[in-house]
This record gives sequence, C-alpha cells and structure tokens, in this order.
Amino acid sequence: MAGYHNDKDQLLRRLRRVEGQIRGLQRMVDTDTYCIDTLTQVSAATKALQSVALQLLDSHLAHCVHDAIADGGAEADAKVAEATQAIARLMRA
Repeated sequence: MAGYHNDKDQLLRRLRRVEGQIRGLQRMVDTDTYCIDTLTQVSAATKALQSVALQLLDSHLAHCVHDAIADGGAEADAKVAEATQAIARLMRA
C-alpha cells in the first residue's frame, strides 16, 4: 500500500485544484492575457505541484523508508537510495 494512502483524498483535492489552475492557464493563453499575469499563474501552479510533491515525499519517508529501515537489510539501502534520487529530481525541477 502506498505511504500516502491515508492522505489520498486530500492529495486528490489538491491535484484537482492544480488541474483547475492549468485549465485557467490554457484560457489565459487562449485569450491573450498579459504575459506577466500568465507567468504569475504559472508560478502559482508550479508551487502547488511542488507542495504536492513534498507531501508525497514526506509520506514516502515516513512510511515506506521508515518501514524498510526498521526491517533492515538491502531493502533499507534501496529505499534510502530511491528517496535520495527522488529528492535530487525535485531539486532539479
């Protein structure tokens, strides 16, 4: 089971909100909204997605990585490496 299972409804609500922001951005571009206003909304959508990513990462660390470390062995090392790679990807974005 995914580590975010208990937060699934909240995550889905946040993602639907981001989806609405993206649709709003499409309308802004379609109606030739002023560049800076559109960029401001892009920034807001980006921050919203980053917030979702951080919540997912927190859940992953608190559940999947924590449980693997408690069990020990190669699985623990693999989960820590996987989390490190995910953090690196988030930082590059």
